[in-house]
Amino acid sequence: MTNARAYSRTAALSLSISALTLAVGVAALPIGPALASGEGEKNAKVTETPAPSPVAGSAGEVNIYSYREPGLIQPLMDAFAKKTGIKTNVVYAKDGLIERMAAEGANSPADVLLAVDIGRLTDAKDKGITQPVKSAAVDEEIPAAYRDPDGAWIGLSQRARVVYASKDRVKQDGITYADLANPKWKGRICMRSGQHTYNVGLLASIIAHEGEEKATEWAENVKNNLARKPAGGDRDQVKAIYAGECDIAVGNTYYMAAMETSNKPEQREWAKSVRLLFPNAGDRGTHVNISGAILAKHAPHKDAAMKLIEFLASHEGQEIYAEQVNEYPLEPDVPASERVKAWGILKPDTLPLSEVARNRKKASEIMDKVGFDQGPGA
Repeated sequence: MTNARAYSRTAALSLSISALTLAVGVAALPIGPALASGEGEKNAKVTETPAPSPVAGSAGEVNIYSYREPGLIQPLMDAFAKKTGIKTNVVYAKDGLIERMAAEGANSPADVLLAVDIGRLTDAKDKGITQPVKSAAVDEEIPAAYRDPDGAWIGLSQRARVVYASKDRVKQDGITYADLANPKWKGRICMRSGQHTYNVGLLASIIAHEGEEKATEWAENVKNNLARKPAGGDRDQVKAIYAGECDIAVGNTYYMAAMETSNKPEQREWAKSVRLLFPNAGDRGTHVNISGAILAKHAPHKDAAMKLIEFLASHEGQEIYAEQVNEYPLEPDVPASERVKAWGILKPDTLPLSEVARNRKKASEIMDKVGFDQGPGA
């Protein structure tokens, strides 16, 4: 790389940090020679994970743009740095990273993008910001069903979209997604925004299984069963159950672990007030989605980036996803953690994720059409 190109990438890196920080209204953090990562569900933050000691032939750095919450991926970054001596520099934001990479073009400092939904992974491919991941090690560890046929993205972990149910007020053991539209739940359901990527994905899977007409009817009826206008994240829905505002909510499995292990006593209390129900366990299975990674088209540290992707897909990386992140690993030989197993048995929906991605636009349109985010009675 020429000095001019190196300078251009460094400038883009600094601009990326500044723009992401200013975009969410948080104070700029002091930045050293690299990107950084922080924690928070709503704010972009930046920190860095330095390698604890250089490893012969492995020293270097890798720049990561991440939609994944920093607290969830930090154990993986720490383990990777310890194993390889490669420093991980992470920018976290909840929105806009794909668009930023596309705008940065050949001057983008990003080596890897970590995303939390098949929609974002396929969007990255469609935006032309990926290059193929060519790795026998990745192919061996991650089943083909969780890898893009062209190598544009790979899945790294799996989560299920389940029902949180009040231990005190909900006694039934089985439930389906269709049940959520039953009038018996009127005024008893809490959900985050219908336009959030997790709920768009769920509705997209319903479209794939049952068609647009039934999916629209479902969204309308669930909206009418809401206890309040959609607001907050998945943990906020559990808080609402704890407070008696609703009896059931829809959320991702790993948030349960986040609450159970939180250093905030109130979140541990929220978790104790609910149990998890796995919808459609008796038929098609529970809707699942993946987190995953792409290798940036213009990755300035491609070798280090590939080492990171291979580590995340490796048996060791998959064990961290299972034991410390409390997600379902994609490597078949790695079991779920004991904490996750205690919630119940996951029978995942076998619907190809490509079908979910294909129906996302229509799902978003349906959420708008029924006025889901306006809440009940609107």
